[in-house]
Amino acid sequence: MFTADKAEDVSPWHAGEIALQKTAGVAERMAEIGQRVLRDHLIDQHRDFYPQLPFIVLGSVDAAGDVWATLRAARPGFLHSPDLHTLSVDLARDPADPADMGMDDGDAVGMLGIELHTRRRNRLNGTIRRRGNNGFDVEVGQAFGNCPRYIQLREFSFTRDPSEQTDQTAVHLAELDARAKEMITGADTFFVASYVDREGGGRQLDVSHRGGKAGFVRVGDDGVLTIPDFAGNLFFNTLGNFVLNPKAGLVFTDFENGELLQLSGEAEVILDSAEISAFQGAERLWRFTPRKIVRRPDALPLRWKLHEDGWSPSSLMTGSWDAVVSGADGDQKRF
Repeated sequence: MFTADKAEDVSPWHAGEIALQKTAGVAERMAEIGQRVLRDHLIDQHRDFYPQLPFIVLGSVDAAGDVWATLRAARPGFLHSPDLHTLSVDLARDPADPADMGMDDGDAVGMLGIELHTRRRNRLNGTIRRRGNNGFDVEVGQAFGNCPRYIQLREFSFTRDPSEQTDQTAVHLAELDARAKEMITGADTFFVASYVDREGGGRQLDVSHRGGKAGFVRVGDDGVLTIPDFAGNLFFNTLGNFVLNPKAGLVFTDFENGELLQLSGEAEVILDSAEISAFQGAERLWRFTPRKIVRRPDALPLRWKLHEDGWSPSSLMTGSWDAVVSGADGDQKRF
C-alpha cells in the first residue's frame, strides 16, 4: 500500500504512478518529463487529429463506482475542438452501453483518440459538460501523446449509417461464456479504463490501449484474466491507478463483426512472479477479475481489416502463454 508524499504536491503524477516509477528507477526523470508532456490543453496537432477519427475510446464511472470502457463511432468530424481547452463530442446517448451511465453533466471522463491505420494516438481526461442528449463538451484536464508501439495497422469501413443502432440485444452475463472467452483469447488488442480520486479533489479517469500477439491475454479456469505489461512510456497511468484504486473496465472488439465485450471488475498489479520472466517482453503482470459482463453483438457500425504487413514489430517480439510453465507463479509481489 502506498500513500501520497510531498513529491505529489509538485509532481504532475499521482502517488500510484510515482510508486511504480520508483520501482522502475525512473521517478526523478519522469517528474521532469511529466512537466513537459502533460498539458492542460490540446495542442494544434491534436486539435487537427481528432476530427479525422471515425471512433473514440471512452472511459467512465457509473453511480456504483464501477468503471467501464467503450468504443463509440460516427462519421469523421463528430469530434472537434472549438478552443484549446475543449473537445466537443457529437454523439447521441446509448442506453445499451453500460459506459453511458457515467456520462452525465459534470462527470469525469477518460478519452483515447487512436487511428489504427496510422498508429497515431492521443489521450486526454477531463470533465463532461452536457449539451443535451446528442452531444457534450469535454473540459480538458490533461492531454498527452503516446508512442505507437503494440498497435496493429487496420483499415476501417462503415457497414451502416452510424446513427442507426443495431437491432441485436445486449447480453448481460454472470460469468464469461464461450463467446466471451473466444473474443478475449483471440484478441491482439483491447482497451482499459481506470480512475483515481485525487487527494486535492477531483476524479481522474484514464483509458488506454493494450496490444500484443493474438492470445496475449490469458483466461484462467476461474475466469480471471492475466495480462503481461510490456515496455512502455513509463507513465504508469493505468497500473498507477490500480495501485490506489483496484477497479478496471476492459473492452474487447471483434474487428470483423463489430461486437463489443465490456467487463468491469477488479485489478491487481504483480511485480514479481516466475511467469513474468517466462513471458517474453513482459516487465510485470496484472490480473483482472470481471464482476460485470456485457456482450453487445453488432454494437459498432465499423469493421476493420488487418494490413498484410500490419503487425506491430513490438507485438511480434513478445512471447506466448504457451511458453509459460503452467502454475509457475512462484512467490508473488503484488500491489
